[in-house]
Amino acid sequence: MATADYWADSPIDRGSNWFSLLFPTLDSLIHPEDPVRLVDDILREVDWSLWEAEYPRRKGQPPIHPKHIAAATLYGMYRGIRSSRKLEEACNYRFDFVWLVEGRHIDHTTFNNFRTKFRQPLRDLFRQIGRIAMTLGLIRLADVAFDGTRVKANNSRFQTRTAKTLEEKVRALDELFEHLMSQLHDADADGLGQGASQLPDELAAVDQRRQRVQAALEQARAADEARRRQGVNPQKNPAQVPTTDPDSRVMPNKEGGYAPNYTPIATTDGERGFIVDCDVLSEINEGSAALPSVDRIAATFGQRPERFLTDAGNNSGQIMAGMEDRNVEFYAPAKSSQPQPGNPAWRESPQAPVPESQWPELPRNDQRQLDKSCFVYVESEDQYYCPQGHAMPFEKTKPDERGGEVIQKRIYRCSACAGCPLAAACLSPKSKHGRTITRDQYEKVRERTAARMSSESSRQIYNQRPRIAETTFGILKSVMGLRQFLLRGLEKVRTEWLWAATAFNVMKLSREIGKLRAEFAEVAASTEI
Repeated sequence: MATADYWADSPIDRGSNWFSLLFPTLDSLIHPEDPVRLVDDILREVDWSLWEAEYPRRKGQPPIHPKHIAAATLYGMYRGIRSSRKLEEACNYRFDFVWLVEGRHIDHTTFNNFRTKFRQPLRDLFRQIGRIAMTLGLIRLADVAFDGTRVKANNSRFQTRTAKTLEEKVRALDELFEHLMSQLHDADADGLGQGASQLPDELAAVDQRRQRVQAALEQARAADEARRRQGVNPQKNPAQVPTTDPDSRVMPNKEGGYAPNYTPIATTDGERGFIVDCDVLSEINEGSAALPSVDRIAATFGQRPERFLTDAGNNSGQIMAGMEDRNVEFYAPAKSSQPQPGNPAWRESPQAPVPESQWPELPRNDQRQLDKSCFVYVESEDQYYCPQGHAMPFEKTKPDERGGEVIQKRIYRCSACAGCPLAAACLSPKSKHGRTITRDQYEKVRERTAARMSSESSRQIYNQRPRIAETTFGILKSVMGLRQFLLRGLEKVRTEWLWAATAFNVMKLSREIGKLRAEFAEVAASTEI
């Protein structure tokens, strides 16, 4: 059996003053090139007056300046620490956090309340950080890439309900509420009631649950109605509504399956990868946020981007036209509906029929019928010509709703389909009155975008989009750990995403300033030699 003197002695006596001898000050614990110093230097240059204005000037214990709480929150995200309790722990035990907050003890409740209270001052902080980067030439707004991703809501994938289930739950809660109310009336009649002007705690809790479930039921019915308008039978495939965070939506996960999610979006500058705008949507498609993003960039930096890069999911005619109105070049996969070189329908005279030998080469659509690009539009005549050279004059206008906007579609119909040798390849089995082609007010802008994207220089510009846009989400998710939101409700989630984007930019800016300082030191050293 080993004796007591067998074990190695402790090199330090807990009661000795060795720590003060090795590290006489807190500042000496932090390396001169530690990133926390750069973060502190950046945040010291920020105007905190909007934050300070949110504090009531009352007597009592002096509050901690918002600069220190914001610094710990941003630096925590920089280090992948997002939990308010983890931030409290770091401020007590990690030297870099203790140095940053200058030894202040900030509890998790303060962190939790702080990160949801200051959305407008936080937006101003995001702007100030961006302006600093722009002054240093790190943001140029030449090319910006817009994209969205999927981040899980703070809602279990199993905590979702259909309208039918919620209706049953509402009925059960109504019965329970009526039962408790009858018991309360009986107690008041017997003189045993409390005689309070408000509902007892148990009854008030049931009433609150009933209101929440009723709100979820209305949301489920609205989602079912939206599915019905899209041609989906809600009886067979009803909408699922999250019950913990009702603002979220059940969407496909990136890794497969379905769960309550949000769709955060980010617009990233191509010069150094700074985020120049961000938002969160509670819908699958982020296209509705493209034009507002450009407007917010102009408000934040005083100018619009020159070129806007995005993926094929955001190449609607409305977005293309909106970008042209804002004098922003739009880069996204776009296909012209007019015949292009290589297509047999591309010919000098649209009245001339396509040779029969080239019929098999005519493009087909998803239904294996002749594609719209087989039909030539002549603007001066305002009519199409089919591959057989027959005229297709304008017939009527039909409204169509797209993305909340009513689009007026112009319909052109061919009257020479009877007996046409291409009829089998051109007409659908349901067509009884000839082939039709539709055209809306965005057709010209689509053709202009397609013409721009057909050049080699445009393709080289667009090929930068994955590097610019997707790197941002990779860092936010993998490095900063933002794969699920901690907060609930769309507005709080938007604030949480804004915190993350601001921390991302602070991280970028600190690294760039560190590089500039190192380069300056190297130049200064070489000059002295």
